[in-house]
Amino acid sequence: MFSFNWQGYRTTAWIGEALLALTVVAALIQGHWSNALALVCFLLAFLAFMLLAKQLPTLFDLFFIVAALLNAGGWVWGWFYLPGIYDEAVHGFTMFAITLALSFLTYGALLTAFHDHKLLYLAAIASFGIAIGALWEIAEWAAGNVLSTPVIGSVDDTVIDLAMDTLGSGLAALISLWALEERVHSRVSPHRRPKSQSHF
Repeated sequence: MFSFNWQGYRTTAWIGEALLALTVVAALIQGHWSNALALVCFLLAFLAFMLLAKQLPTLFDLFFIVAALLNAGGWVWGWFYLPGIYDEAVHGFTMFAITLALSFLTYGALLTAFHDHKLLYLAAIASFGIAIGALWEIAEWAAGNVLSTPVIGSVDDTVIDLAMDTLGSGLAALISLWALEERVHSRVSPHRRPKSQSHF
């Protein structure tokens, strides 16, 4: 049976973290100091996530490190600027991973209350992710103006990114609801009394 809390997910995430650390070493050997600094930022972000996210399903750890590795490749080796849909796909997956993790961290105390209001839960999580995506686009625009580098492209590029953020957030809402159902079921089932047992 599928589980969101298989320990193998977390083990694989730590392997991904080791790969990220190796890319830092490779960048330093090549003398690419700015690339190494960017990779260190991704490395620290994942370590902070792992410290804060101990109560999250372990599958979310794996999603987060995969997003970090994909972004590292895009920023450091220029994969975002290659022909194809790499940039758009990574944008959607990153927002999916972030929304999935932060929704559980933010709404953790209210998860069981949301269980009886599934449509409200889906709307809340999707809106949460879309808002994060909008803030990210503002941050990219600000970084482009401060650093005088082409961080963002045209208005079309921004709109496509927001569309991918919306798709990623919507998928995160569905997966989050699925994980919520598993969590609620695991908490309730041990306390259920056998149907054959009667009490007077």
